[in-house]
Amino acid sequence: MYLKKVGGPRAVTLPDGTVFSRADLPPQDTQRWVASRKLAVVRGVAYGLISQSEALRIYGLSEEEFLGWLSAVESHGEEALKVTLLKGYRQL
Repeated sequence: MYLKKVGGPRAVTLPDGTVFSRADLPPQDTQRWVASRKLAVVRGVAYGLISQSEALRIYGLSEEEFLGWLSAVESHGEEALKVTLLKGYRQL
């Protein structure tokens, strides 16, 4: 089996004991950002699986967009990433 050499860890252990790996990240060509994919990227950055700059580059995200996801999760939890609930969590 061939393993591609990557910078940084291949997997990290989350506080709940589950293992989160690069395979759990969304594909690079993701067009439709559902809450679970957003959360996977946020977790990947938050727990050191990938750097923020790498995530922005790989997924073509703006820094503002990513920081919005991160802020929503920190302030209101995972549910805040759902588009249908966004209006209720948005800070005016």
